[in-house]
Amino acid sequence: MGALEAVFADLFPRTHLPLPVIVVRLLLALLLGAAIGLEREVRNRPAGLRTHMLVALASALFAIVMIEVLYSELGGESATRIEPIQVIQAVTTGIAFLGAGVIIQSRGEVQGITTATALWLAGAIGVAAGMGYGMIAAVATILSLLVLTALRGVESLLPKTDEAPASEGEGKTERK
Repeated sequence: MGALEAVFADLFPRTHLPLPVIVVRLLLALLLGAAIGLEREVRNRPAGLRTHMLVALASALFAIVMIEVLYSELGGESATRIEPIQVIQAVTTGIAFLGAGVIIQSRGEVQGITTATALWLAGAIGVAAGMGYGMIAAVATILSLLVLTALRGVESLLPKTDEAPASEGEGKTERK
């Protein structure tokens, strides 16, 4: 094997999952992340369409890479073995960091909690899509859109108090 072939084989090794499956899983994560992100974008929230799409895509990518490592020589009988739950924990930690940046406290109000939670959910949906659980990811996306849109009308019917979330549904609370 020549040097160029060795470099090519190193950069583009055979994958356990067929390439079309990988592409479909990544595209599904993008599409489902876009559905949540579009709702946030329409409401002019801090993290919108592109952010939710990228969170879902990154999460799916981590899940797919985890699967590939598990089935590769790297995940075999070596001294350091990857555990799937650790990858999910790492994704969750990264999204928590992003979510914390979305949450803002100003003049005694906390804003952005719903958007931060939507980012967290987009990550979970991306992991599900990346691991091949497309139906679970799709159902979770539909349920999240119901929560973000349909419950908005229910919230408007509820009596408002000083401690109740604002009508924007963004988790705003006032401190006394």
